[in-house]
Amino acid sequence: MNSFFLIFLAIPALEIFLMIKIGGKIGALSTISLVFFTAVIGVYFAKIEGIKTIRSGFSNLYQNKTPLYEIISGASIAIAALLLIIPGFFTDTVGFLLLIPITRKFLINLLVRKNIKVNNNESKTLDGEIIEDKKDEL
Repeated sequence: MNSFFLIFLAIPALEIFLMIKIGGKIGALSTISLVFFTAVIGVYFAKIEGIKTIRSGFSNLYQNKTPLYEIISGASIAIAALLLIIPGFFTDTVGFLLLIPITRKFLINLLVRKNIKVNNNESKTLDGEIIEDKKDEL
């Protein structure tokens, strides 16, 4: 079965389960308030982290450096903001983990290290041979 399809089904099921469990402990109104509160606070912190990342990226551009980390970091902040807007506790936890610079840097390094191992096995050289056909001869 496709892993995207499993994630597409598993995450909402997990969110519903967590909402029922937490709602049973603290009450329905408190649960709904907590979901809205985490969305508002999360988007606010995503805005702050996004501005820091943009400033760092421009600083690198002024120094003629490629802002590769800032580009990946900006994408992860955008994903974090999306996860924080989606109502639920699991997505909020993952979103807040992506907003924290230490965990974000750890996850980016893990991703880059994994891709470097995959790309080192591939050869960038193509072997070829030029064959001239005599098409114009009769």
